[in-house]
Order: sequence, then structure tokens, then C-alpha cells
Amino acid sequence: MSRNTVKLASGHEMPLAGFGLWKVPRETCADTVYNAIKVGYRLFDGAYDYQNEAEAGEGIRRAISDGLVRREDIFITTKLWNNYHRKEHALKMAKAQNDAWGLGYIDLFLIHFPSALKYIDPEVRRYPAWWMDDEGTVSPDCVPVRETWESLEQLVDDGIAKSIGVSNFQAQMLYDILCYARHPISSLQIEHHPYLVQPDLIQMAQENGIAVTAYSSFGPQSFLELPDKFRERAADVPLLFNALPVKTAAAKHGVTPAQVLLRWATQRNVAVIPKSNSSERLKQNLDVISFDLTAGELESISALDKNLRFNDPGFYLPNYPLRIFA
Repeated sequence: MSRNTVKLASGHEMPLAGFGLWKVPRETCADTVYNAIKVGYRLFDGAYDYQNEAEAGEGIRRAISDGLVRREDIFITTKLWNNYHRKEHALKMAKAQNDAWGLGYIDLFLIHFPSALKYIDPEVRRYPAWWMDDEGTVSPDCVPVRETWESLEQLVDDGIAKSIGVSNFQAQMLYDILCYARHPISSLQIEHHPYLVQPDLIQMAQENGIAVTAYSSFGPQSFLELPDKFRERAADVPLLFNALPVKTAAAKHGVTPAQVLLRWATQRNVAVIPKSNSSERLKQNLDVISFDLTAGELESISALDKNLRFNDPGFYLPNYPLRIFA
């Protein structure tokens, strides 16, 4: 196994660093993905919620057509949204998402949140996806996680997905799935940065052969451009780029603070999926193994922990908070 990859419980390998498609505009997504492939990215992290899967697939197909990569060189992650947790909806939606990517199969299919919401016809869906009406009210649906998980297992059986996993799940729900899983939980994707370290959750996952992927590796930086309620927790928090342990390590190793934050994760075998609009930063963000932080540096960065979560539907859904992290 390469130092640049993580071995999944399914037996497949996933790149340690990838490109996150959250907030990539639909109109520029194909070009963004194509250019990221030219820089060297091979993992692309998408989701139905991001509403740019077809365009991301277009960029990858163009790169394949131009001889830059083969399909087997690319690793695609996507996610099942909350309104499609029931078996009949999950299978139909997952197949539609696979068709949208247009690449034959999905490498890693995740349950996006442990939050089943009532079905919405995707043809009439309105953004933002958490909300079902103009007042910002969501309507939960009673769907056991097991039903949704077994739907993802069917995707593996049918050859639509190579590996399956979950996102934004906590330890007890992972233990539950482990009791009945036919196909292994290959990956857990979580918000993970020095303000939200979650060491016990990561340890539990890795002890059980579940690869961990971090999103929002730069902490508040990812949320400052969102609408008011979504950015409220991030607005007055010091940027991690300016944190003393991060700046000190960056100066010592001759790298950027962003690279230090990413290496802090990858050195502990946590995959990362940052994005950038700058070609230079794209290259820097992909370079996540060329230097090693000392044990003291890792500890001092981890000591910034505030247990501060920015992606929390228990906080930013005003009329029906979903307290999944309580």
C-alpha cells in the first residue's frame, strides 16, 4: 500500500488526499475537476446535496477522453441525502446518482447524515436541502439506519458501489451497524480539525477497521461564506491558520499553515478533502506526506480542541433542530 493511500475494509484503496466538491458552483464544476486532475488529484468527494454530480462527472470524463487518467485511476465518493433513506427511495436515488456521474460505478457511497427526513421528489427539490418549506422546517421520517445501510449493501451486490460507509455518525451507531453489516463499513467521514478533534471517535473507528476522512480541515474557514445561521459559530472564532502552534510548525517546516493542518490529520492516517480555487494552493493541499510533524507539534495542535462543531443541524435548523450530536 502506498503512503498516499488508505486501505479500506472492502479491500480497495482510497487516496489519502482528495478534492472536496462542497460549494463548488455547478457552472464551473466540470472545469474545476478537470484542472484538479491535471494538478494530480484522483479522489473527488461529492454528494447529491452539493448538486454538482453531473458536472463533476463531466470533468472526469473529459480528462479520461483526453488521456490524462483512466477510470480506475479515479476514486469517487458520493453520499445519499436524508430524504431518501427508505429502501425504495435509496436504491432509486443511488442509481440516479451513479447515472449522473456517468462513470459506471461509485467507489465509495456514504449515508450523508444519520437523519431520515420525509421523501421529497427530487424533481421538485428546493435548496437549501435541509429545509422542506420557506419557514425552514424539516420533517423527520422514522427509518431505521439498518434499512438504509442494507440498501447501500444492495448497491455493492449490484456492482453500483465498490465500498460503502457513513458520514456524521457517532460511535454507538457504528457499533450498531457492525452487528449486522454484510459488507464492511469502509469509511467514516466527519468534521475534523483542531477545534473539533474527536479522538475517541477516531480511535474507535480505526480499531474497527473503518477509515476516517476529515472534512472542514481548516475549521471556521469553511463556514464564513455561508448564510447567517450556518456561519454564526464560525464568525467570531480565530482562524486556525493564525493559531500559534500551527504558525510555528509551518515556519519550522517551510510549509503553509494549511499544509500543517492537513498533515496533522494525514499523519494520524485520517484522509482529507480540501478544496481551493488557487492552482498553487491546489498543489500544496495535495502535498500531505512530504514532511512529518513531531509528536510535540501534533500534541500542541490537538490541544487547540474546543469541541466546537460548525456543521451542526441541532444548531442551525431554526424550527426543528436535529440534535444528532447530543
